[in-house]
Amino acid sequence: MTIDFFVPFRVVRGQTSFYPLISASTLRSTMANTDKLDTTQFLQQQLQEVITLLEKQQLEKQLVERGPATHHDLVETLLHKEQQARLQEKFNLLHPADIAYILESLPLGQRKIAWEAIKTEHDGQVLLEVSDAVRHTLISGMAPEELASVAGTLDTDELADLAADLPKRAMLKILRSLNSSERSHLNSILAYQDNQVGALMDFGMITIRDDLNLKAISSYIRKLGKLPSHTDKLFVVDQHNRVKGILPLQRLLTHPPMQQVADVMVTDFVLFQTDQDTADAARAFERYNLISAPVVNEQQELQGRLCVDSILDFIREKSDDDMLSQAGVVEDEDLFSSVWKSASNRWGWLLINIATAFASTRIISLFEDVILQLVALASLMPIVAAMGGNSGNQTSMLIIRSLALGQITSANVYRLIKKELTLALLNGTLIGLIMGLLGFLLYRDTAIACVMAIAMFINLLVAVMVGISIPLLRHKFGKDPAVGTSVILTSITDSMGFFIVLGLASWFLLK
Repeated sequence: MTIDFFVPFRVVRGQTSFYPLISASTLRSTMANTDKLDTTQFLQQQLQEVITLLEKQQLEKQLVERGPATHHDLVETLLHKEQQARLQEKFNLLHPADIAYILESLPLGQRKIAWEAIKTEHDGQVLLEVSDAVRHTLISGMAPEELASVAGTLDTDELADLAADLPKRAMLKILRSLNSSERSHLNSILAYQDNQVGALMDFGMITIRDDLNLKAISSYIRKLGKLPSHTDKLFVVDQHNRVKGILPLQRLLTHPPMQQVADVMVTDFVLFQTDQDTADAARAFERYNLISAPVVNEQQELQGRLCVDSILDFIREKSDDDMLSQAGVVEDEDLFSSVWKSASNRWGWLLINIATAFASTRIISLFEDVILQLVALASLMPIVAAMGGNSGNQTSMLIIRSLALGQITSANVYRLIKKELTLALLNGTLIGLIMGLLGFLLYRDTAIACVMAIAMFINLLVAVMVGISIPLLRHKFGKDPAVGTSVILTSITDSMGFFIVLGLASWFLLK
């Protein structure tokens, strides 16, 4: 919402809400049995209390159903209202993020009951806090009118986060309820891709002109009564809304009131383009310890701001996605989703594993006569395959991390490859010698020891080459380098480990 105050000032304010983390009475009762309460313990305790309430409600419902039929419906209605009131009283004491944690930890049936009791002015904030998968289950049970009512409590940037999950009918109702400025802001955010800075910017910012003194600005801020959240600086703009500098609040408070903004503003500051990659912005926030920063378009006109809370959410979601991707899970999965949905989410890479495992068995079957004659190979082959997988994973994780940090460029990629291959030669030599020595000590056979040493050396070299190439190739073709890398790498190193050991054995030991 834009509010004009004389000509030089323009302030864009987002709604700011405050939530009690825990009431004083709840805190006293909680601390009665413990001297120190951390966040995890607190959340676990709140979750258990909600589960206890839900189980008690279920028991009461069963008792009413077994009771006399007289006034049965009235009793059941009164009991339901009382139960909902108890749950709502509980949830009113909690922060939306804590409520989201509880909802994510409840089975679908109990989650539905709890969500019906949450109907407070903060239920929109709860929808923002829960995971995408849980949000789908909550929204699917809400009418378009109800969703439109929930959206009315949210800022434009928060509404944009929900837009992709909302049904068309609900989204149309929400758009009709917005004024022209809010609708313009929403369209601006939705015009950008999820990985662009413009998709995360908000409009809770104060802009000033550089021809004013600090006293006038301080007076105006006092009249506002409160600042948008995460405000650590004011943005100095010209008559065309182009950013000329920033005025940190620290300078506003510590410099003489009659000084001009132009004399105390900072002209060497960090700003972001609307189409800039959010990962780059996240690294800049970490590097320069930013709390907020202006976001501009190609003409350097101020479009919004980027805040640390959005960056933290982005980093957390990216970390979660990478962790799931490495395990071959293609998307965020609700812990209590249906078996069919969970299965379909995991089938992709499992089918690839079947194919690669089958290929490994075919390789082994080609050398059955070798294994029958040299039974020792059956116990030594898995060691070579496993070491190859471990070495390749070390390399691939390093490459994936470096790509995420933007440290690998066309200027240094070949130097990095050379360094990793040199390291593979060194590790292959050392681990190969150790493997050969162990093979000789176990079987007192010099030929077997040599085969295992050479096989270990070659497989570690292959593993490092694969660990480098998979993430680099995926990155080159615009794919997420973390997705499936571990699965593919392990499959290749296993197959190659078996093939190398058995191939060398048939060549050297059976002649």
